[in-house]
Amino acid sequence: MNDYREQIIQLLTAEKLPVSDLPETLKNFHLFIQNSEIIGVAGLEIYGVNGLLRSVAVDKNFRGKGIAGQLIRKVEAHVGLKEIYLLTDTAAAYFEKKGYRVITRMEVPDEVQQSSEFSLVCPQSAIVMKKIIRK
Repeated sequence: MNDYREQIIQLLTAEKLPVSDLPETLKNFHLFIQNSEIIGVAGLEIYGVNGLLRSVAVDKNFRGKGIAGQLIRKVEAHVGLKEIYLLTDTAAAYFEKKGYRVITRMEVPDEVQQSSEFSLVCPQSAIVMKKIIRK
């Protein structure tokens, strides 16, 4: 996965998503690759039984083909997760269609709130969303 790190950073940067806090290893990042080029990415940070969905991006030339949905389903299939949280400035309507609902920051478990995404990178104005994967 780290072989693709620079391409991941380029795609996330093009989509104005944070890269300063990317994990050293990207083992929980899912990629959509075509002709050796990354055209889609979705990352997952794991905090016990909770996940933080981050870094969901698709190259602008490949949008509308269901790539983001495929990547999100792969993230959601991660064994052992009960709930997945995310922060977004621009894609709340998209994620609502995928079963996520808007919540307050106070509803997010402490360990997820301590992540760099919540505590440092994303603005307080970002919309917080949650999806229950299994009860």
